[in-house]
Amino acid sequence: MRKNIKITLVFTLLSTFLFAQKKPNIIWIMAEDMSTDLECYGFPDVKTPHLNKMATEGIRFNNAFVTNPICSPSRSSMMLGTHQIASNTHHHRSNRKVPLNKKYTPFTQLLREAGYTTVLGNHSVLHKGRKIDVNFKHKAIGAWDGVTKFGLFDKFDHFENDGKPFFAQIQLAVTHRGHWWDEIREKSKHPQDPNKVTLPPYLADHPAVRLDWAKYLDQIEYMDDEVGMIFKELEEKGLADNTVVIFIGDNGRCNIRGKGYLQDTGLRIPLLVHYPKTIKAGQISDKVVSATDITATILEFAGVKVPSFMTGQPIFNKKFDRKYVYGARDLWDEIEEKSRAITSGEWSYIRNEKPEVPYDAHQAYLEFYRPAVHIMRDLYKKGKLNKNQKPFFEPQKPKEELYNLKEDPHQLVNLAENPKYAKVLKKLRKDIKCFDKKITPVDTVYQPQIMYGPDMMKWLKSEKPEDYKRMQNGEEIGYGKFSRMYKKAKKKQSQL
Repeated sequence: MRKNIKITLVFTLLSTFLFAQKKPNIIWIMAEDMSTDLECYGFPDVKTPHLNKMATEGIRFNNAFVTNPICSPSRSSMMLGTHQIASNTHHHRSNRKVPLNKKYTPFTQLLREAGYTTVLGNHSVLHKGRKIDVNFKHKAIGAWDGVTKFGLFDKFDHFENDGKPFFAQIQLAVTHRGHWWDEIREKSKHPQDPNKVTLPPYLADHPAVRLDWAKYLDQIEYMDDEVGMIFKELEEKGLADNTVVIFIGDNGRCNIRGKGYLQDTGLRIPLLVHYPKTIKAGQISDKVVSATDITATILEFAGVKVPSFMTGQPIFNKKFDRKYVYGARDLWDEIEEKSRAITSGEWSYIRNEKPEVPYDAHQAYLEFYRPAVHIMRDLYKKGKLNKNQKPFFEPQKPKEELYNLKEDPHQLVNLAENPKYAKVLKKLRKDIKCFDKKITPVDTVYQPQIMYGPDMMKWLKSEKPEDYKRMQNGEEIGYGKFSRMYKKAKKKQSQL
């Protein structure tokens, strides 16, 4: 009898091990502040051989969009597979001490319940890739029950070939604005030549703007090398054949009309999926994909049923059906905002409910992190911007925006007041209202983080006039550095 029990136990353990081996490992690489600015998307000047290889060996999606163009609401939607408005996580850096509504469970917990080890970051990338940044109570590592335990991942940095499937989310921070941009550029063996880069038509052709754009391209190329290192580690550990690798951006690029805005460059992201076992090489898809769909797709790869609370759908499921992505922009630091958008990949419609809040709202974050803003703001005052460059600096936004993305990919011509497109406008107005009614917050809790940026800007202007002037001349002077100086000055003042 005991012998039979032992045999049964050994057989059960062996079966469990073999079953676990069959489940794919999954790596979700998330590059910060990235539009489709890769060579494989036809983006000029930049070289991204590792991501090119990933695309040619897998599938590239041309019409993938986030549901919010700012990091924390966007990441909140992806962590839950649910539109951020529905889960009341749509205000940037808000509700950080508020437990998630019981209706929702982070997808990493669903993976853990299915036998996955969940890993945050990677030891080989800048800052170890550990960013989370979601708008509900959480911590990086630990158990989760949503009541007293709020851990989202099991461990940091390392995945192993130990017979148990793993999920790893790796953040590539290099493309986010930071003090490292100059250092990365200085160490590059082939830094971009500012005089040869191709600027979008809505950016002014100015030396400071060109240099800033060149630096951004340098970061992309460094980021591509990081992707190469991750694939190399998979090969060395014998994990490459059974690992799904997904590459995306968390929101649009960190420049004018990118991150923080509902134009295409704020919402459209790269999406590459690599898994030779089931994905035919070299595919290109024009499906309209929401970032929440990526979460649902990961669950399907893992054999986990997609819960009913998710607004995302598995991309490779035969029942996948999405016509639009519903985008939203709400609170961003000290700027109260409410704008909504839908995009079909062909048409983009934006409704600005606070047109009195200009695009250039003099937000502290942008003052520090947008050299082009300072240069172009001055040119606007002097009447030296052309019709493609002026709209960002006008004192008000239009109430409605309508763009044909096929004919006008840079969204230079607003068709909302063109009678020729009245039918299209009427239809998109109706369609967006359906989303407005369907996707409403689960509760009204609103606890925004207090932002010191505006006071810091006043301090910089009065106490560091030379540095403030450097900023006005299009130099990125370093947010972190001056933030520390400001806090130190305030602390000293409070002790007097």
